[in-house]
Amino acid sequence: MEQLKKIVRKYNDISLIKRIIVGLVVGVVLALLIPIAEEPTGVNAFIMLFGDIFVGALKGVAPILVFFLVLSALSNSKGKGTMGTVVVLYIVSTFVAAIVAVVASYIFPTPLTLDTSAGVDMASPTNVGDVLVALIMNVVNNPVDSLANANYLGILAWAAVLGIILRGIANDDVKNFFTTLADAVSTLVRWVIAFAPFGVMGLVYNSVGTNGLEIFVEYGRLILVLVGCMAFIALVTNPLIVFICTRMNPYPLVLRCLKDSGLTAFFTRSSAANIPVNMALCEKLGLDKDNYSVSIPLGSTINMAGAAVTITIMTMAACSTVGLQVDPVTAVILSVLAAVSACGASGVAGGSLLLIPMCCALFGIDNAIAMQVVAIGFIIGVVQDSCETAVNSSSDVVFTATAEYRRMIKEGKPVHMGKDMFTADELDA
Repeated sequence: MEQLKKIVRKYNDISLIKRIIVGLVVGVVLALLIPIAEEPTGVNAFIMLFGDIFVGALKGVAPILVFFLVLSALSNSKGKGTMGTVVVLYIVSTFVAAIVAVVASYIFPTPLTLDTSAGVDMASPTNVGDVLVALIMNVVNNPVDSLANANYLGILAWAAVLGIILRGIANDDVKNFFTTLADAVSTLVRWVIAFAPFGVMGLVYNSVGTNGLEIFVEYGRLILVLVGCMAFIALVTNPLIVFICTRMNPYPLVLRCLKDSGLTAFFTRSSAANIPVNMALCEKLGLDKDNYSVSIPLGSTINMAGAAVTITIMTMAACSTVGLQVDPVTAVILSVLAAVSACGASGVAGGSLLLIPMCCALFGIDNAIAMQVVAIGFIIGVVQDSCETAVNSSSDVVFTATAEYRRMIKEGKPVHMGKDMFTADELDA
C-alpha cells in the first residue's frame, strides 16, 4: 500500500499538462496501430472506455459542484461587486465574436457541397422567442430535475436564490456546513481531474481512429475560417477587451488561461465538464472565491463567443451555398441573434450546432437545408467543437480575472499580470 501511495504521489508531482500531452501522443499512436472497427469491440472498446469514463465522471459531478459552490459562495458572499462587470464582459465578447465571424464570412465565403440524401432527425428552435422561452423555463425548472439533467440555468437560479436567502437568515454553522460540502465535492473533482491523461488518450484514440485526417480535406476551408476566427477572438479581441478594462498587458493572463483551461477544454469538448478546471485555475491566480464560484458556472452557460462564431459562420455558409447576398444591416441583426442564441447553447459537446437552423430561418432558408449544415457541423466537430469549447471556457477565467483586476485597480491595489502568471518551470518550457 505504501508503494502504491508513492507511485500516486510521483504521478501527481508531474505537471498535468505534461501528462495530458503524453496521453494525447499515446492516443494517436494507438489509433494508428489499432484501427477502430465499424462495431468497436474488445481492445477498441476498452481504450475508448477511458475517454467515456473521464467525460462522464466530469459531467456527473459538475452539476453538484456548481450547485454547492454557488450556494456556498452567495451565502458567505461579502458582495465585492464584480459580477455585474463579468456579465457585461461575457455579453460584449460574445457579440464581438459574432461580428468578427460575419466579417470573416464576407472576406472568405465558404459555399458548401450539401448532400441532399443526408438528413439529421433532430428538433431545433425556429426563432429567438423559442430560445428566450426555453431559457426562462429552464430557470424555473424543478431543482431536482435540473440537477439530474444538468440544466445549468436551473441549477444556477435555485442555488443563487437559496444562497441569497441563507446569507440573510442562516448562522455561521449552517454556512460552514455548505462550505464543507462544496470543499468535499471540489476534492472529488480533483480526483477525477487526475484521471485526465487517460481520458484524453481514450478521446483522441476515438476521434482519430473513427474519422482519420482525411475527413478534414473536403471541409478544410470551412474549418480554417472557423478556427481562424476563434484564434482571432482568443488572441486579439479578448486581449483588447482586457486591455481596455485594465490598461495592462493582457497576454500573460490570456496565455495562462489558454494553457491551463483551453487545452483541457479542447479535449473534453464541454464547457460544463471544464468548470472544475477553471475553478482550480482561478484558485491558482489568487482570485476571490466568492466571485469565481458564481462567475465560472455562469460563464459555462452564457459566455459563448466560440458558439457565436460557429452559429454565424455556418449560417453565412448556408447563405453562400444557396446564393443569398447578406447586406450589412441584416448581418448585424444576424450577429445579435447569434449572440443571443449562443447564450442558449448547451454546455456540452456540439451544443451550438442545433441553433444554426434558427439563424438560417432569418434568411428564409429551408429547414431541410439548414439541418444538412448541422450535419456538416457534426462532421467537422472534431476540430470545430474542440476549438469552440477552448475559447468559451478559457475566456470564462479571463473575464473573471479581468473584472477583479479592474476593481483592484480602481481601489488603488497592486495588480500583477506579468511573468508571475507562470512558474519558473513553465517559463523554461
